[in-house]
Formats: sequence, structure tokens, C-alpha cells
Amino acid sequence: MFSRRYLRIKVLKALYARQAGAADTITIEEKNLVAAINKAYDLYPHIVSLIVDVKRYAGERIEIALRKHLPTEEELNPNRKFISNKVVAQIENDENLDQMLVQKKLGWAGSPELIKHLWQKMVEADYYKEYMASERNTYAEDRKFVEEFYLQTVQDNEMLIGVLEESSIMWSDDLDFILIMVLRTISSMREQQELELLPQYKSDDDAAFVKRLFAAAAVGYGENVAILEQYTKNWDVERIAVMDNVIMTTAIAELITFDSIPVKVTLDEYIEIAKYYSTLGSSTFINGILDKLSTDLVKSGKIVKQGRGLVEI
Repeated sequence: MFSRRYLRIKVLKALYARQAGAADTITIEEKNLVAAINKAYDLYPHIVSLIVDVKRYAGERIEIALRKHLPTEEELNPNRKFISNKVVAQIENDENLDQMLVQKKLGWAGSPELIKHLWQKMVEADYYKEYMASERNTYAEDRKFVEEFYLQTVQDNEMLIGVLEESSIMWSDDLDFILIMVLRTISSMREQQELELLPQYKSDDDAAFVKRLFAAAAVGYGENVAILEQYTKNWDVERIAVMDNVIMTTAIAELITFDSIPVKVTLDEYIEIAKYYSTLGSSTFINGILDKLSTDLVKSGKIVKQGRGLVEI
């Protein structure tokens, strides 16, 4: 399921596009935001199924070698440990996953060169060589191997990123978050149990959170910029990086709108996001501004927390 941080990032990107001049009606932009999150979730079963296609390719290579006119001793007695991996078999035989792939028209049949590339990268890796040489035959070992495949072969793979960009321009940005979900799914797998795919949202509250945060930040942007200007008097707000402005005004919107989210949680989230999505040194600048700003807004009664929002983290 998508974390709140990921959902905040999606909202920030939509707001950044709005401030960069790609503005439409808020209703349409909200629909586009929700559609982008739905599209990102489609990548999840797509990536989960990736190892199945690599396994099938490996199996086809074994069968081709066996049909040779004069196969070698190694080809006559191939190591089938990978293609017999019990965790991969669970993924391959899961009906729910198969239905999701069919419904969304997902699959890797159109990317044979990518599957070959991933297989080659895999068989060259130390984790593969150690796995194939091991005489152990446990479910835990099979699961660990699948985790290493995604960590070492899939993560940051440039060819995969290129293929994903051809399908959806947003998928390459989503991949790191999706890999976290895939690894959580694999780590929770147990022998003799069905594959349990994560839902898109942890709860209905998270789905509502996205829409409410976007609307509050978009509608209140001008008012929140005015608040921000009080704390950046030595700075020309127009010259502050657009993403910095978007991050800080969205943080203000969240602080004011969501009385159940503690102030510290909001501040920590946007400061962390700034480290990856804004200019060098922005997180320190944003930290200082938001810390002073939030303290004053609490004192003035502009920020009011209750319930869980009162909890000091």
C-alpha cells in the first residue's frame, strides 16, 4: 500500500505542475492526480510478475539446450534450482495476480529483450551463483533469492526504466516506491499460503487524505504564500525555487487542515521530501521557516490539533 509520504509527493508534483503553468480546474487536476496514483498502483502487480517471466525464459533456455543434436553433459543435467523456486511458483500460480494482470492488460510478453537482459544480469550476480551452488532447498532460501533479484537486478536497472517510460512517463519515478511494496509482499510470503497482494491504500482515510490535501493546498495557495512571506522578508518569494514554495505552502495547508496529524509529523515529512525533491540545502532552509511559522500559528490559534494530532512524536 502507498505510504502517506508517497501520497504527499504525488500531491506536491500535481501542485508543482499547477504553479509551473499547467493549471486546469481544480476538479480536473484532482481527477488527474487520482488517475496518476491509480496508474502507479498498476505497476505493482506488473513488477511482482517480472521474476516469473525471467524464470520462464530460463526454463526455455534449458529446453532448447536439451534439444540440441549433441548437448553437453551440463546441458543434459541442468541445474533447475531457479526454475523450481517455490516462491516464484507461488507468484506464477496466483489467480488473483493473474486476474489483475489480465484486467489491466499488463505483462512482459512485448519486452523479450528486457527479460533476456535481466536474466543475464541475474546469472552473472554473486547471489545467483551462491544460490545455485547451495545444496539447501528451503523455502526461506528461495524467498531470500527472490528478494535479492529485486534488490540487485531490478533496482536501478536502466533498461527496465527505459521500458517503463515507454509505457507510462510516470512509472520510472514510481519504481522505487513500488519496489518497496514488492519487497514487503515477498518478505510476508509463507509456504502453503496464498500470495497476499497489498491494497492500494491502507484505508479509506488515505484515499480521502490525498484529495483533501490537494484541494486545501490548491485553493489556499495564495493565502499560504501570504503567510510564508511573513517569514521570508529577506527573501523574494518569487525567486525562491518553485518546488520550495510548493513544499512550504503545502505543509502549511496540511498543518491547518488536518487536526489529527501532529505538527512534528507534518514538519518531518516535508523536510525529508525536500531533501530529494528540491534544491541543495533547501531542507535546512525549509526546516527553519516551517519551525518558526508552525510555532507562531499554533500560538495564534491558526493551527489547532485534537485527538491523535495532540500526540508529541
